[in-house]
Amino acid sequence: MDADRVKTWQQDHDFNREKRDIEIRTLIVVIITLATMILEIVFGFLTNSMALLADGWHMGTHALALGISLAAYVLARKYAGDYRFAFGAWKIEILGAYTSAVVLGIAGLFLVFTSLERMFNPVGINYTQAILVAVIGLAVNALSAVILNKDDQHPNGNDHHTYGHQHHQKDLNQQSAFFHVVADAVTSLLAIVALLGAKYLNARWLDPFMGIVGAFLILRWSALLLKDTSRILLLREMDSPIVEKIRKIIEADGDTKVADLHVWRVAQDKFACILTLVTEKDRSVDEYKSRIKDINELAHVTIEIHRRPTEKYRL
Repeated sequence: MDADRVKTWQQDHDFNREKRDIEIRTLIVVIITLATMILEIVFGFLTNSMALLADGWHMGTHALALGISLAAYVLARKYAGDYRFAFGAWKIEILGAYTSAVVLGIAGLFLVFTSLERMFNPVGINYTQAILVAVIGLAVNALSAVILNKDDQHPNGNDHHTYGHQHHQKDLNQQSAFFHVVADAVTSLLAIVALLGAKYLNARWLDPFMGIVGAFLILRWSALLLKDTSRILLLREMDSPIVEKIRKIIEADGDTKVADLHVWRVAQDKFACILTLVTEKDRSVDEYKSRIKDINELAHVTIEIHRRPTEKYRL
């Protein structure tokens, strides 16, 4: 068979192409964030500020999230078209995110216990230095948000696209990083409020209290990330609305029945699908594929058809 004819039926498995400018912007923010994270953690220990320490660790969650996104951009570009990856290298990002979520959960628990200890056994804090570093952290978060959100038309995250209708959709890795920067900014504000309250109102309990609040923010983000990544790693996607959408469209003719259906995620917003169909009519694979062609999330579809004998010829 002619090689060109074979290529006609071959499908592209590079589902995760990323723009080079987003990769560069993410790298810049990772470098800035890592530097600030180290600064806050070091001064958190030196000044004995749990709020500042919590802010530094929470910024670490931000750095890890951005680092995972950056790795995804780089790996997607490096392994684009590599046949060893059945559906691309996207799940490397998911595996890294799962691992970082476990580490971050441990860090969050450490901060909870340390903050509780400081609440019952307070120590002296160098408030001036701690406040200065916390303000720097807040400024870095604001700068990161500007860099990540540059030239985006819909920073509020309300963009969506529904099955069969394409709308402008922001890169989901970039969107996740942007909203995490906002969460970091809130944590920085908590640290500043705690340090100011402790310094000028003599409310020393505020510092370890805000340390606990910051730690729970880290734990919450870790738990959500574990939930999302484990679902993808375990291919638990059959409760997705796209499953019933496919079934409804395929069975709309009143004759075809879906005997078996498997749907799983192969990229942030792309799915692969295997269908086993039973029908009395003589229909082709192309006909069924044309029915679901408007479901833009489907990047790879395999269909198997079995003919069911009509009543006239049944024994």
